[in-house]
Amino acid sequence: MRRMSQTRQLSRDEIKTLPLFPALGPAQITVVDRAALPGALAALRAARVAGFDTESRPTFRKGEEATGPHLIQLATSEHAYLFPVSDAEVLAALGALLASGEVLVVGFDLRSDKRHLRDRFGIECKSLLDVGSLFQSDSPTITVGAVQAVARVFGQYFRKSKKLSTSNWGAKVLSEAQQVYAANDAWVALRIYQALRPGA
Repeated sequence: MRRMSQTRQLSRDEIKTLPLFPALGPAQITVVDRAALPGALAALRAARVAGFDTESRPTFRKGEEATGPHLIQLATSEHAYLFPVSDAEVLAALGALLASGEVLVVGFDLRSDKRHLRDRFGIECKSLLDVGSLFQSDSPTITVGAVQAVARVFGQYFRKSKKLSTSNWGAKVLSEAQQVYAANDAWVALRIYQALRPGA
């Protein structure tokens, strides 16, 4: 694995020449329903730190109100858990965990995620860390996202599908491709955090 400079902003063309980042597969992903909820919460509490992200169904018409997030993702080192917000019992239990501060959740560009969870669901995330803030930058106006971070830290290309990013995250049943996309958005944040803060 080739490590790159953690301070220099890499171009898109440079990043695309790198070997692919090895992603979580379907066997390491659980869409959490009420039956899976106790096990998911126990695994997250045991991990103490979890990768975090959310997905929202996009809006395409002018004036259409955004109603996301529709999916909340949390990942441990071995597994990712996808929480659809459509199940009130699952959402309430997850909200209580996030508000407790028992688990440090780490992700990229968390300001909007935090605001949307608070405004839509009344969930206050007590313990959050933006992984992008761990990077030194040549310019304070440049933010480091997941693709850039993976390239700098691991020398790998974290490929993200535009088609999947704008897919229907409010669907009752998510496709396998959607599940893999969402899971890895959370998992990659944890992987970067662990690389930059070994032993934390």
